[in-house]
Amino acid sequence: MKLSDRPCFNQFIEEAGSRILQKVSGFSANSETQDFGYQTDASAVYSSNIEGNTVDLNSFMNFRLQKEIHREAKDLKEIDDLSKAYNFAQNNPLTEGSFLEAHRIFSEELLIKSLRGNYRNSKVGVFGSEGLVYMAVEEHLVPEIMSEFFAEISALLNERLDVAEAFYFASLIHLRMAHIHPFLDGNGRAARLMEKWFLAEKLGKEFWKLPSEKFYKENRADYYKNISLGFDFYSVDYSKALPFLRMLPESLG
Repeated sequence: MKLSDRPCFNQFIEEAGSRILQKVSGFSANSETQDFGYQTDASAVYSSNIEGNTVDLNSFMNFRLQKEIHREAKDLKEIDDLSKAYNFAQNNPLTEGSFLEAHRIFSEELLIKSLRGNYRNSKVGVFGSEGLVYMAVEEHLVPEIMSEFFAEISALLNERLDVAEAFYFASLIHLRMAHIHPFLDGNGRAARLMEKWFLAEKLGKEFWKLPSEKFYKENRADYYKNISLGFDFYSVDYSKALPFLRMLPESLG
């Protein structure tokens, strides 16, 4: 699947296009009063929670206040590293190199040094309570697929998109990234970061405050169900992507 294939695009625009414009107007007004640093930390907390980290936002913000006198536990350090990666992304363009650097920053507690900021060199699957639920593409194909993926992203970043189109492609990028699964660990965090990174580059820095990670965390079962569109990379059916594509606009409130 190429991003230019635009799966479910017409359905998405017909169903959500006008509502997105209305919701974005309200979001933009509300975001002016929100603290940027706090919202960045919140994004990191909720994205980590989706992956099983149990530290809540209140606990993490108290850790922030007392950082000098408390040794960082692993689960706190994971979130702190992800917040640093968000800060890095907020100050750098979305390119393959900067994306890999963001992964290097947030994966310090997740992977050994040689695997941070590098594509995986082994097979990887996604496992649920019932066993293997998804097998990602073979490791030797990942660099080429990601290079082509970023060429598509670069083209979109240079293309004029309206607000609804930006939401559509941000969601589709998130979904495609999750299916490629290019890293040994940190793929979900990376996909959610990439989604918001693209959206903010297209629509403005205020969209870093969008509570998408919180929405996905609060609707975690649907989030994973909607991502699951096939048993392996080659059987993913993007004609069924609409339920997932709906989720990012719904995070506007």
